[in-house]
Amino acid sequence: MYNELEFQFPWVLILLGLLPLYALLRGKVGRLSALVFSSAEIARAAGAQARAAAGRFIIFLRLLAVALCIIALAGPRLANYHVETETPGIDIMLVVDLSWSMMAVDMGKPSEKLSRFTIASDVLRDFVAKRPNDRIGLISFSGVPYLASPLTLNHAWLNENLARLHIGIISDLGTAIGDAVAVAAKRLQAVPNSKSRVMILLTDGDNNVGKIDPLPAAQLAAALGIKIYTIGIGIEQPCNLPKFDPTTGKLLLDPNGNIIPTLMLQPANYTVLGKMAAVSGGHFYRATNRRELQNIYDQIDHLEKSEVKLRRYATYHPLFQWPLLAALALLGMEMILIHTRYRRIP
Repeated sequence: MYNELEFQFPWVLILLGLLPLYALLRGKVGRLSALVFSSAEIARAAGAQARAAAGRFIIFLRLLAVALCIIALAGPRLANYHVETETPGIDIMLVVDLSWSMMAVDMGKPSEKLSRFTIASDVLRDFVAKRPNDRIGLISFSGVPYLASPLTLNHAWLNENLARLHIGIISDLGTAIGDAVAVAAKRLQAVPNSKSRVMILLTDGDNNVGKIDPLPAAQLAAALGIKIYTIGIGIEQPCNLPKFDPTTGKLLLDPNGNIIPTLMLQPANYTVLGKMAAVSGGHFYRATNRRELQNIYDQIDHLEKSEVKLRRYATYHPLFQWPLLAALALLGMEMILIHTRYRRIP
């Protein structure tokens, strides 16, 4: 919101240009005044002392009053302009894998010791920050899906809930991709007047538990008009699952600060993710490091742009009364002066 002084009828101000012309013409034309004296000596003495410029002062007051009247006729007003964003927005549900394999540290630099989930969380926060006009929700899943955040425009609250998540927070082990997609589809379908519904599924494993298979879940989402982008993360070769504390999601290191390997993780088969994306009209992506994952979310951000419209309107506070009152005051002053101090002999 911002304020601006303007005139409702600005073309009226053109009349101000006539006032200097009127003053110039009035000084050149007009009837000469004359008085009859019984003696020329009296007239000579009176003329010698006539130094007052009362006439010029009176005409100045009158011209100033007329100028103020013209300004009042132009309709001065204070305009309070408001700009509001009107956008239908896109409803986006982020579906994030919290299975134990997401603790693998194969996507960052060896010195970073960052898990797949930590890197994914950083990229997700950056993605959310780029979409302030969209409602975004978050579903996390392992053996079962949980709603971490409903669809909301309060992205600060969404990020707080994302920060609370860690590997091990869901006690049910496994990777229930189908169930998670079904829950996300139900949440998206429940939102009325949605311009577009999008689901972004991020996982590093194969569906191995749950009541619903991934492909039927994707077909259900497609029937509800939901587009699914699927992202498979992790390197293309076996890697170790590091030892960690499931109560905090923090890595446990040996006395030398090195990761303690446990079981060996095999690369997932992401064929089903490609089919899920295809059946819903979305895309399937693979990311083996942070840069690739960041580029994927940037591509999705570019593909699913919200059309933002700005509505501009104004409320007006009239100000014409102030120059009008000033003009009346000047005219009143002129009337008082010409009948008192500057009274003239006819």
